[in-house]
Amino acid sequence: MQLKVRGFELVDDEFRVHKEKEINIPLRASTGSAGYDIYTPEKFIIKPQETKIIWTDIKAYMLDNEVLQVYIRSSIGIKKGLVLANGTGIIDKDYYSNPSNDGNIGVAITNISKKTVEINQNERIAQGLFINYLLTDNDNTKNKRIGGIGSTGK
Repeated sequence: MQLKVRGFELVDDEFRVHKEKEINIPLRASTGSAGYDIYTPEKFIIKPQETKIIWTDIKAYMLDNEVLQVYIRSSIGIKKGLVLANGTGIIDKDYYSNPSNDGNIGVAITNISKKTVEINQNERIAQGLFINYLLTDNDNTKNKRIGGIGSTGK
């Protein structure tokens, strides 16, 4: 059996938002691509100045000192005027399989254009990059994650 290092997989069935839909696991579009394209499992319409969270039904696993950074795809931002509500999504290693949502990655998109935008099911909306990060000399955190989004501040 091959050791799991980093990658994507479906969240457990009990945490899936789109149980009836086929979910695309993120892939790189070409050998020169840095990011793994993240697909929307649902068709949606987003009005000007509206924010919508799209639950992908995927989770990401990675090594210690790695993070998955999520960005809007350039074509979605440039051509359609959509941005991530939080600028850059940060998926921590311990978000994977958390007890609240099993690590289901949500992509929060805001429409900053003046037009209503339609996104089709299985359209690539974001991209994720696995990045190694460094710790400070005085890092001594022993806290453990107890839930999903926003749980580490509690």
